[in-house]
Amino acid sequence: MDLPEFDNPSLLRRALTHRSYLNEHLGTGEHNERLEFLGDAVLDFLAGAYLYHQFPELREGGLTRLRAALVRTSQLAVFAAALNLGQQLRLSKGEEETGGRNRETLLAAAFESVVGAYYLDSGIEAVRAFVEPFLAEAAVQMVVDQRLLDPKSQFQEWAQAELGATPRYQVAAVSGPDHERLYTIEVVVGETVYGSGQGPNKQSATQAAAQSALVRAGLA
Repeated sequence: MDLPEFDNPSLLRRALTHRSYLNEHLGTGEHNERLEFLGDAVLDFLAGAYLYHQFPELREGGLTRLRAALVRTSQLAVFAAALNLGQQLRLSKGEEETGGRNRETLLAAAFESVVGAYYLDSGIEAVRAFVEPFLAEAAVQMVVDQRLLDPKSQFQEWAQAELGATPRYQVAAVSGPDHERLYTIEVVVGETVYGSGQGPNKQSATQAAAQSALVRAGLA
């Protein structure tokens, strides 16, 4: 992919200028941190709007989780790499020698800065047309990958990310004769029971409990 055309090239130059560069080249303009701040806000909005329209089946929790994944540092660094931003950054010699052109944090910041600069240069609709191809490809892959995970794995990922805790599963009841057992499993996070499920064995009951918890969390 290519960078968009700027009516004001100085905005793009600023977006690609790291603070360290100005320490070695005094009086050569501004660094990109203010544009990074603006681009972060623009990306949050555009990612949220895109997901809202493209994934009408997802509830609020799923949309929030997917948006966070789209704008996390590692993903923005991938977007930046597709544009070859690392090689275009203006860095100090020291920053470059220590691997700055390939550092995820610098790449992500550069992508946000370019978005912020392009917003000032050409407006929100131009930025939308620029970023949506990135969002579309990444979002589809994330949804596919997530659907490949079993409910227990999905809920564990969510609980660890959002609640800072690992779910535990406990047998709440066992009923039926020996040849036809029915297990009831509860999934607990902290002191809260998030879901329960039943099955002919502990494994299936555990997955059913996790699926119940995903529904409660708004992820299914």
